[in-house]
Amino acid sequence: MSLVFGQVEPAVFQAYAFWAAVLGLKMLLMSVLTGLKRGSKKVFSNPEDVKPGGKVAYDDQDVERVRRAHRNDMENILPYFIIGFLYMFTNPSVTVATNLFRLVAVVRISHTVFHVLVPVHKFRGMSWAIGFFTTAFMGIQIVLHFL
Repeated sequence: MSLVFGQVEPAVFQAYAFWAAVLGLKMLLMSVLTGLKRGSKKVFSNPEDVKPGGKVAYDDQDVERVRRAHRNDMENILPYFIIGFLYMFTNPSVTVATNLFRLVAVVRISHTVFHVLVPVHKFRGMSWAIGFFTTAFMGIQIVLHFL
């Protein structure tokens, strides 16, 4: 029986660990961004959180925009964590793997920028698609490798 974990190139693992941590921190920041947006708009989701002059509301467009971006992260980054991890065991080229991990991280960050900070549908859509298809590519490589 071979040692599967012994087959991962350290440089590939290092790249995955770095970019996965960047994306994990980015997702944590989305929670903070939601809270900041709620505080600045004085729009809260729980009655006990309401500050003077504030209200309970679930339909503030600005707060919901941040929440949608965060939900999109969960729908795309969480599968990437699993697929990217498994991709390391396909013995990929260090350069290819590093650039795939980097690409997913950069486009997920740009997706948030174009969704929340500078809403531009065209660029947001391109960012999503690049990240989605990059992750799908890695998933297909995993399936083919272990077929």
